[in-house]
Amino acid sequence: MLRRYLPKSLYARVVLIVILPIFLMQAVVTIVFFDRHWDLVTANLSANVAGQIALITRLYEESTDADTRAEIEQWAFDDLDLSVRFESTRVIPQKDKLAPFNVYNSTLERQLARVIDKPYWFNTRSWPAYVEVRVQLSDGHLVFLPLRDRVFATTGPIFLFWLIGTSILLGWIAIVFLRNQVRSILRLANAAEAFGRGRDAPDYRPTGATEVRKAGYAFIAMRERIKRHLDQRTSMLAGVSHDLRTPLTRMKLALAMQPETQEMKDLENDVLEMERMVEAYLEFARNEAADEDPDAFNLKMLIEEVSRNTTRTGRHLHTEIPKNIDMSARRNALQRAVSNLVNNSLRHAENVWVSAAKVEGHLEIYVDDDGPGVDPDQYGEIFKPFMRLDEGRNLNESGMGLGLTVVRDVARAHGGDVSLGQSEKGGLRAIIKLPM
Repeated sequence: MLRRYLPKSLYARVVLIVILPIFLMQAVVTIVFFDRHWDLVTANLSANVAGQIALITRLYEESTDADTRAEIEQWAFDDLDLSVRFESTRVIPQKDKLAPFNVYNSTLERQLARVIDKPYWFNTRSWPAYVEVRVQLSDGHLVFLPLRDRVFATTGPIFLFWLIGTSILLGWIAIVFLRNQVRSILRLANAAEAFGRGRDAPDYRPTGATEVRKAGYAFIAMRERIKRHLDQRTSMLAGVSHDLRTPLTRMKLALAMQPETQEMKDLENDVLEMERMVEAYLEFARNEAADEDPDAFNLKMLIEEVSRNTTRTGRHLHTEIPKNIDMSARRNALQRAVSNLVNNSLRHAENVWVSAAKVEGHLEIYVDDDGPGVDPDQYGEIFKPFMRLDEGRNLNESGMGLGLTVVRDVARAHGGDVSLGQSEKGGLRAIIKLPM
């Protein structure tokens, strides 16, 4: 149940793991300090002042002489640092005047009630440096003005300021540190994603912690191995296909010197088929070896160029491409992939439609036709290199089974893929899905 509410990114999770305990620890320290130490100190201070007020009140009641009372007031001021005065005409208020955010009003109330058995009133709001306490006597009342820091532990705001300040400072330092560490991981992820889309990302340099650097160097080594493997495969295929041309040419010349018989015609057809296979291999190798950098372009303009090329063959292509789809990709490779799908559909259908749409952060290019379609059980087999269907609809009928392989390689080189399905037009639908 909690997984859906927990953060998904590494940065947010690390912040939750590191920053949250800091604030929890500070909160626990604050609660313990207020509940135990600070509350105890304030209770002792309030009890001391309440006892002094009770003593002065008792002495004042027992002395009726004005000079003695004046002397008691002077003793309180000199020895106890407690300002006292007597007012004979006033009655104490009925309701205490309490500071709204003072958490120790109840502490003072409790300590005064414990030692004073007469009506009293206190004011913690009016005087910034003092607390006012009034005690009712039979002939008037006493007004006490003890210093506030003698009644309450007034260092609370300073303590809270330092507590909150240090928490914010530690949290900020931790966030900056974590951001630098996570940035290295994000740079590695971006480099891997770019390489998956066919971009080399040569400016990537491993940074960050030792483990992140190790992963970065492992990625660079893996990237170089993949590039060498692709180059070797392409070079080998191109070399083998090129070398086969020479013996095929000699075989054609030798057959041309032979008498025209049915056996010779069959051999000539076999040689021509082998020559077409070699040409297909060379074309596939050239496509693999094409070193094209990604470029920004408008998809509608690319599809219109494919449509013009189709028109030159005497066929018409229906296009429905929004004008506002701009993308960055290998333009020639993507055009080749779309052209292969269109040409395959045109061989077996009267009408072909090309459309595109943005779906959940991806770009999807659709090629639909009204042909006989393909058995869904053969969708996976079609994309295998050199695979040719035996059914009525052969997507690679005039080639060597490399058309859709090129399409899939182009899509995957851009970080996407290609899939097949049933079209609403009645035939086959091919979908090229590319990240935006």
